[in-house]
Order: sequence, then structure tokens, then C-alpha cells
Amino acid sequence: MSSYFRKNIAALVGYVPGEQPRDEGIIKLNTNENPYPSSPLVFAALRKAINRSLRLYPDPFADNLRAVAAQVYGVRPENILAGNGSDEILSILTRCFAGPQDRVAFPVPTYSLYDTLIAIQQGERITVDYPPDFSLPEALAAQNAALTFLCNPNSPSGTLVSLHEIERLARAVSGILVIDEAYVDFAESEGASTVPLITRFPNLVVLRTFSKSFSLAGMRVGLAIASEEIILGMMKVKDSYNLNRLSLVAATAALQDMPWMMRNVARIQRSRRRLIAGLKKMGFYVYPSHANFVMARKRGQNLKEVYEQLKNKKILVRYFDTPGLQDCLRITVGTPQEIQALLKPLQTIENLNP
Repeated sequence: MSSYFRKNIAALVGYVPGEQPRDEGIIKLNTNENPYPSSPLVFAALRKAINRSLRLYPDPFADNLRAVAAQVYGVRPENILAGNGSDEILSILTRCFAGPQDRVAFPVPTYSLYDTLIAIQQGERITVDYPPDFSLPEALAAQNAALTFLCNPNSPSGTLVSLHEIERLARAVSGILVIDEAYVDFAESEGASTVPLITRFPNLVVLRTFSKSFSLAGMRVGLAIASEEIILGMMKVKDSYNLNRLSLVAATAALQDMPWMMRNVARIQRSRRRLIAGLKKMGFYVYPSHANFVMARKRGQNLKEVYEQLKNKKILVRYFDTPGLQDCLRITVGTPQEIQALLKPLQTIENLNP
């Protein structure tokens, strides 16, 4: 693998050499993984599925998963495509709707994979700056883009654009509007998802992932929910067997135990409130988060040294060495014990670096 490719992927996922946990002493709050295990139904289903059938190819259309997901999300199976994480679905969408010189728009700062996918397709990257409060930029709708991405809740800010604003955006954009809802299950407000809007807006695609709220980041499963016409087109572009047999089993079982997922979400929401309160006491500005992470800011203060000092104490958080974010840290919401383990040394560091 080339050094350029390794560096590009490392920047995307927040990997830094030497930061991957190799012992129990490391507290990993830099990649937004769920600190709680997935449903016991998932483990039971996987144990049952580990048999001689592994010699066979998986279902290329993920029909069973799509049927169960359709019941959960109130759509038809024909409205769903399953992918190898929502990242693969983003790749499929970009290949479907963006060719050389096609305009692809999104507000920044946000998920950096959009940049990579546009570059691969030789599309024209059109960015619109978020205002300071990370509300929806009015100029986004006017970019005449073939494809518009909106991460909602946004990463790295954790902020949420309302359903009403997304309706207005869907009416105004000229091309396909993709709402990337990787973190929406953690939103405090009910009804935050745009899935119900797909019947009214044929240009709308909603993405969901099993990596965050369902605690299945290692299985790599995501969903696209859209009109049947869009899904049929995406089916022509995806790889034949893009999900393995065990990933399909795990995701299907996870959907069959929604109460387990919702209990874990509630636990993370409680820890998030505690984390935000602790950070505010230290003078951080914390954006209102609807995700399983928070973004804490000390305006005008480069926080790389704070990040490095935490790293030396085996506490990993995310620092973005990019303009406009150098005074921020993105912190995954861990268990109550992990939150306490973070706040105590962070207070000491802040006292030493007022």
C-alpha cells in the first residue's frame, strides 16, 4: 500500500501510528465507537450462523435484512439498499450521480470522506462554510449541484438540522440530496430522521449505519433508504456480494432487538450530558450534540498540546489539525467510568495551561 494512500485513509478515520489500543489501560474516545456491546441476539445469531454454510456466497441483495429493516423504518424493502457500511453506499452514490466536472456540494467542516470520493470521480467539489453555530447554510441549496451531501447530525460538531429545514433544502436543490444519518439515533429529539420524507421527495436518499447505535462497527453494514427508482439504479452499481454472510446475520439480529439499542442510546445520552457539563466547568464551549460525541472548543487556543498530553496519559481524543478546528477536540461519549477518567486529568491539564 502506498504511503499516500495510507496517509489519506489514516486522516479519514483519525488513525495515528501508536494510537491503536493494545492494552486495557488505553481509553479510546477518538473514533465514535459505541462503548456498549450489541444485543445478545446478535451473538446468538452469529454462533448459529458459523457452520458449513460459510462456504456459500451471501445473498447478493440482502433480502432478509432489507425486509426486517423495512418493518423497522416504515418503508418497503424495495426502498432499501444494504452496503458495506454507509461508506460504501456513499461511494455508490458518488459513482451513480457524479462524473468528471459534475458539481458535488456540502457544508464544511464535515465528514472528510466526501472529499475523497469526489476526487476519485473527478467531480467539482463545492463547499459552503457552516456559520459559527453550525446551522444550515442558506447558500447550500443554490449551488446547482448534481449531488448534495448533508451529514446530520454533523461530524465533527454533533449539531442537528431540523426536519423542516431539510424539507426546504430537498425542495430547493436541483439534484440528489443525501442525508447522512450515521448518528441520528443519538438525537435528543424524537422524529429527527428524514426517512419519512422519501415518499414526498424523489431526490432524497437517507443513509443509516449499524456502526454507531447498534454497536456493530466491526461488521461494516449500512443502509440507503430512497425511492425504488434510485435504489434500482444503485443496485446496478454495487458489487455483487458486497456484504458477507455474518454481517447480514448480525445486522438483521440487531434490528430484531430495538429495545437493546435504545437502552444503550439512553445510557450514552446520560453520559453525554455529564461530559458536556464537565467540559463547560473547565471553560470549554461545547456545541449542542445530538451524536455519540461532543465537540469542545477553546476559541483561539490551539489544543494540540492538550490532545498530546491526554495521549501521554493513554486517553485518545480526536484533534483536527485543519484551519478552523485547531481550537477544538472531538470526544467520543464513553462509559461513565471513561468520562470520569477523561475529565479528571483534563482538569489538571487545563489548570496547567490556562
